[in-house]
Amino acid sequence: DPNADSDGDGFTPAAGDCNDADANVNPGAIEVEVTEPDASGHIPAPADEDCDGAIDNVAPPCDDGLSLEDFDPANGARAIDLCAFASRDDRRWGVLSARYIRGDGSPAARSPAIGLFDGFGPNVRAQGGARLLALSTGRARLPDHPDACRSESCSSYGPGAAPPGFPQDNPDCPPSDFINDDIGLEVVLRAPQNATGYEFLFKFYTYEYPEWVCEDFNDQFVALATPAPPGSYNGNLSFDGEGRPVSVNIAFFDVCDGCPLGSSELVGTGFSPRRDGGTRWLKTRAPVRGGEEISLRFILFDTGDDRFDSTALIDGFRWIATGGTVSVETTPAVDPR
Repeated sequence: DPNADSDGDGFTPAAGDCNDADANVNPGAIEVEVTEPDASGHIPAPADEDCDGAIDNVAPPCDDGLSLEDFDPANGARAIDLCAFASRDDRRWGVLSARYIRGDGSPAARSPAIGLFDGFGPNVRAQGGARLLALSTGRARLPDHPDACRSESCSSYGPGAAPPGFPQDNPDCPPSDFINDDIGLEVVLRAPQNATGYEFLFKFYTYEYPEWVCEDFNDQFVALATPAPPGSYNGNLSFDGEGRPVSVNIAFFDVCDGCPLGSSELVGTGFSPRRDGGTRWLKTRAPVRGGEEISLRFILFDTGDDRFDSTALIDGFRWIATGGTVSVETTPAVDPR
C-alpha cells in the first residue's frame, strides 16, 4: 500500500519513502557515508538514506566566500557548517531560524564582536568548510584588521543579563552574578529522522591567563540546548570532567607558554604567546531524537567586569546518524585537516 507507513517513520512510499521497511531511510533522513567497519569488521553497503535517488551524496561545505564582517546570522550558521535550511511548513531537517543574541536572548546589535574567519592566526584553521565563527567579549578581529581592538579590553555591548543559572559558579573560585559584553548565536534546528545526536567543535582564548585564574570575573563560554538533554548543566553542554564551565579554569586549558600544546596557536591572534592562553580544539556531543526540534545558543560573556577579553571559535557542527547511544560530553578533538 503506497499510503501505508510500514516502518513508522512518518513517511509513506507515496510521500517519497524509498525503503518503508527501514525507519532510518526516508526523505527526512540525512545521508550517511560510512567508511568505518562495523562490529563484525565489515563496512556496510552504501545506502540512499535520504531517498533522493543518489547514494552517499553527502552535502558539500556551504561557507566559502563569506566575509569577515558578515552579520547575517544565517551565514553565522553556515560558518559552523550548518548548511541545510528548513521551514516550519515542511518536514525537512536543518536550520529553522538563526539569530545573533545577547545573553538573555534579546537581539544583538551589529558589532565587531562577531567575525567569520578562514583561520585564526597562521596556525589555527577552520575545522570544516572554509570558515569558522568567532565570538568575542571585545572584538573578533586579528591585529591587522582595521577595526581590531589592539589591547586587552574593548567593550562592545556593556552590561548584560545572563541566561538562567549563569554565570555558573566554580566551587573553588569566588562567585559573581553579573555579566558584560555578552554575545551569542542562536540556531533553532530540526534533526534528521535518523539522527541520534550531534557534535560541534570550539576553542577558547582569554587575556585572563595567567594572572586572573580562579577569580570572580572569569569569562565563560556556554552552549545551551533547549530542551536540555540529560547530563547537561542548566542546559549547558560544554564543560570539563569536573563540571567546570568553559573559562580560564577549565581542565582543557593547555595552549600557553609552558602548557602541553605550547603557544604556537596564539601567534598572530592578538593574544600574546608569552602571557595569554587558551584551549585546544574541543568537541562537544549531545543526544537528540530523530525529527526533534531543538534550540542551541552559543554564548560568550565577560563575568564580573568588562576587562580582559576572551574569544570563542565555533566550527564543525555535524549530525550523528551512525547509530549507538550519544551522551553529553566534551573531549579533546582531533584536527580533521
